[in-house]
Amino acid sequence: MINVSIAGGTGYTAGELLRILLRHPQVNIESVISTTSVGMPVAEMHRDLLGETDLVFTGTFSKPDVIFLCLGHGLSRAFLNDNNIPTSCKIIDLGNDFRNDPLFNERNFMFGLCEQNREQIRTANNVANPGCFATTIMLALLPLASSNSLKDEIHVHAITGSTGAGKKPGETTHFSYRDNNISVYKPFTHQHLEEIVNILKGAGNNDLPQINFVPMRGDFTRGIFASVYTKWNGKMSESAVIDFYEEYYQSSPFVFVSKQPISLKEVVNTNKGLLHIEFHNGYIHITSIIDNLVKGASGQAVQNMNLMFGLDETTGLKLKGTAF
Repeated sequence: MINVSIAGGTGYTAGELLRILLRHPQVNIESVISTTSVGMPVAEMHRDLLGETDLVFTGTFSKPDVIFLCLGHGLSRAFLNDNNIPTSCKIIDLGNDFRNDPLFNERNFMFGLCEQNREQIRTANNVANPGCFATTIMLALLPLASSNSLKDEIHVHAITGSTGAGKKPGETTHFSYRDNNISVYKPFTHQHLEEIVNILKGAGNNDLPQINFVPMRGDFTRGIFASVYTKWNGKMSESAVIDFYEEYYQSSPFVFVSKQPISLKEVVNTNKGLLHIEFHNGYIHITSIIDNLVKGASGQAVQNMNLMFGLDETTGLKLKGTAF
């Protein structure tokens, strides 16, 4: 059994991680850490876990084999500074502290996009989980980047559910604002752009063109839907491109290329990434969808853990979706 500790246990990603790990056949959750809720039963914070766990929030950890950092962005470094974590303990950070800065106190963080770095993750001691927008967009573009086929400006419009903003309420996250509403935020400047660029260049597209990314807030809770398009160079036929995508993701158990148009509900509550490819007037258009809390966060973190501990990467992640 893998002894697991979760730091920052009260937020959305921690709640989703608990839901997955409580059903994982190879995991024992030894501690759920919170600085504000010590002594409170976990099920009082995450109400859907009532009757499923007797765990209580603690202020520290014991001897975990792996610790998941579900802390606010910028807080993971402080946690590692303040806590003496043995080098034998693996770390999976769900924040953005190490996605673009892989070295910290002699701990080497591998970027945890399984579809790109699967073999490196197997031997990694520490993993930086990708961002949710980044995961959605990278899955759409990785095959083209690997063949150095991205030559013209890339345009991305992507919409996310309210849980992507975290649990702490804010002006643009409360019900009165989000309900029956849609808005753009951080156009062309979103923080996930850096990791997207790094990974696509590392995949083989060194002269990566500009990515014009316009993120949007949706009036729903879960999921990301990305519309991605760029001019197509025509080196492969349309059918060959689709075949190439299917071959590229053949060894990725959660990524599928759909021949039919896709919609967001097809991935909600699952660790899947679905892609659909079309060609229009000299452009390739890719739609890409994930659940931001699962494949975009906690599910992908568990997928990374499985690889790090030599398990089948699907273990504990064969989740039931909700189609309607």
